[in-house]
Amino acid sequence: MAELLDEMEEKKLPSGLNVLTILTFIGCALGFIGGFWQFATADKNVTNIETVLNDTEKYNAMPDFAKKLVSPEALENAKLVAANKIPILAVTIIGCVLCLIGALQMRKYKLQGFYLYTAGEILPVIGGFIFMGSAMTKGLGLLGIIIPVLFIILYAVQRKHLTEK
Repeated sequence: MAELLDEMEEKKLPSGLNVLTILTFIGCALGFIGGFWQFATADKNVTNIETVLNDTEKYNAMPDFAKKLVSPEALENAKLVAANKIPILAVTIIGCVLCLIGALQMRKYKLQGFYLYTAGEILPVIGGFIFMGSAMTKGLGLLGIIIPVLFIILYAVQRKHLTEK
């Protein structure tokens, strides 16, 4: 009986890896939704920013933080996203799928999952720089770099639980 209990405890996923993979599943779901949302609203965002910039009275009435969201620089960034919305969506979906598959494999203790996950996190960052240039590092885009790096580091710490099989 004691052997059976020991075997059951050994199969229990380490809590750190469990939490990270659950957060990855949530992140993948948000990534899919966000990718399709960005695709669907890219052109409308350009129009909205142009409308506000052309209405001087409305623009001047806005608080300073909101003016940064509708600045000429924000308009150029929105135009870049709209012009490249199909490749950005493709890179986002591929990245999310790789992260999802990687997390599922890591839940099965497979080291290969770590490498797939890492590729899935890095691909959208590289794609972002290719299609959006330095706009990738502005505002919330910076979170798209910081969070993947943080999660790659956190998963790297959990590699001790993964095997080559």
